[in-house]
Amino acid sequence: METFADYILSEKDWVKKMEIMHYLKMKTGIFFDNSVIFKTMLMKLFLENTDLGLDKNELITACLLCNCKKVNNAQNLDKIKSYAKDGAEYLSELGFSDHFCKICEEVNRYSGSFPREKEGDVLELIDQFGGMLLDRPERIAFQPDEALVLLEYRNLKDKHNRYLPQFKEFVNEMEEVLV
Repeated sequence: METFADYILSEKDWVKKMEIMHYLKMKTGIFFDNSVIFKTMLMKLFLENTDLGLDKNELITACLLCNCKKVNNAQNLDKIKSYAKDGAEYLSELGFSDHFCKICEEVNRYSGSFPREKEGDVLELIDQFGGMLLDRPERIAFQPDEALVLLEYRNLKDKHNRYLPQFKEFVNEMEEVLV
C-alpha cells in the first residue's frame, strides 16, 4: 500500500508537488501558504545553481513539508520551539523515513538534533533567509544583503552550517544577475 510519503516523493514535478500540498492543506489543515511556495522556489534556484551532491527532489519535498505544523503568528514560545519536532513526528505518521523526518526537524535548531544532516543545513539556510525576505506583521522584509548579514552574524552566530559559504556566493551571484 502506497503511503503519502511514497506518493509525493515519487512526483518529480515541483509544481505538481505544490498542488498535492494544497490538497493536503485542504484535507488536514497543515501549514502551507505563500511563504512556503516562496521558500521552495528559493530552494529550487539554490539547488539548480550549486552542486551540493544532494537529492534535489528530497530537499524540495522537505522544503514544502518542514513547516507543516507551524502556527500563523504564534505567540507561544513553546509552540515556536516545538513545531519542527511536532512536524517531523507527523511526517513519520505519513510514511516518511526517519532520515527525511530528521531533515525536516532540523529546519531550526530548537530540538538539538545532532549530528546535523547535510540536508538539514540547506533547509535551515533557505527557511531563515527566505523568511527574512518576506514582510511580517511586526516588520518589513529585509533586502537580500541585509538578510545575508543577519543570517550569518545573528541567526547562525557560533553555529556551524556547512553550506553557508556556498549560499552566500549564490545570493551574491543572484543579486548581480538581478541588478
